[in-house]
Amino acid sequence: MVAVADAMPERVSPFWTLAFRPFFLAVGLWGVLAVAVWLLLLVSGGSLPSRFDQLGWHIHAMLFGFVFAAIAGFLLTAVANWTGRRPVGGAMLMALAALWLLGRAACAFSAALPLWLAALVDLAFPFAVAALVLREILAARSWRNLPMPLPVVILGLADLLVWLELGGIDLPPGLGWRLGLAAVLTLISAVAGRIIPAFTRNWLMRHGAARPYAPNRMLDRMASASLHTGLLGWAVFPTSRLVGVLLLVAAALNLWRLANWQGWAVRREPLLLILHLGYLWVIAAAALLGGPTLIPAIPEAAAVHAGTSGAIGTMILGVMTRVARGHTGRPLRADAVTTAIYALAVSAGVVRVAAAFLPALAMPLLTVSAAFWVGGYGLFVVAYAHMLVGERADIRCR
Repeated sequence: MVAVADAMPERVSPFWTLAFRPFFLAVGLWGVLAVAVWLLLLVSGGSLPSRFDQLGWHIHAMLFGFVFAAIAGFLLTAVANWTGRRPVGGAMLMALAALWLLGRAACAFSAALPLWLAALVDLAFPFAVAALVLREILAARSWRNLPMPLPVVILGLADLLVWLELGGIDLPPGLGWRLGLAAVLTLISAVAGRIIPAFTRNWLMRHGAARPYAPNRMLDRMASASLHTGLLGWAVFPTSRLVGVLLLVAAALNLWRLANWQGWAVRREPLLLILHLGYLWVIAAAALLGGPTLIPAIPEAAAVHAGTSGAIGTMILGVMTRVARGHTGRPLRADAVTTAIYALAVSAGVVRVAAAFLPALAMPLLTVSAAFWVGGYGLFVVAYAHMLVGERADIRCR
């Protein structure tokens, strides 16, 4: 990523100078806490003082709490690179972080609040982030990036649908969380299409590759259009055979697209390889969502968790570690601890998808998957918290 001038008034600590710092730390901590609490509730049969049931709270905590923090950290940092404007920081960033925390509390304790108030507190954060990103893009006239806030708005609308369904509004069951997952996978696809081939090409050229990645714009457009249309179609018509076929076509096109990015050539650098693996999970999710068109026995839970535990869990860690290292003046290389973080994340996804295919072993496999997940995100917090909180390494060493 292009370095951004992150000058802030001296009285502001480094932690509040760029959005990735507080929000990536929040992602790591919440990723550990929310999964650990959910597993404890599942095993004990307990519940939170929430309007959501166990599963509903788990879905909401991860898809709209965990993911929104990661999106905010990435987009509010990246938009400064895209526009050349001063990054969001200081008091504004503190207010956003507080708003995210209030949203988590409102969901966990929503049974003690009027439904409209809990929903309002929770929904304020995504629309505030989308408005800030849009403001920066419009101020810089960066028209190429104008579509970037759209998936955030769609994800916010999906969250609204979840609350409306919770309030008894007659909606197709599960529409909100399906639309939310579709929006997140669409955003991953859009961001991945920018960063993975660019980072890979740069790495290959630095290491003397004879044939670095060559863009195939027609393939990129076809792969993106089919995937995004198919995911939206699945959110609204989850049992449609036509949508299922479209998703299988999208999976094939995106596998071709991923192969064109030459991920095998960067296998010596886990910091890059993990991004290719994260996108492979997106393809697996699309294939498993479309798979019942041909093989009805494929469980929907396998596809959903390929998209969540697999694609989202892996890609978020891949992006967070890269951004954290790059924006704190550290080498863009994965050390042994970072490689272990990736291994735990990928293992969590594999085991969670396997649990959907092996119902007799579901609970043990779910527990193992949760342990891998908590281990991966917990290790991220331990290894990266000092980078997120402290000064840039290249400034500290002067």
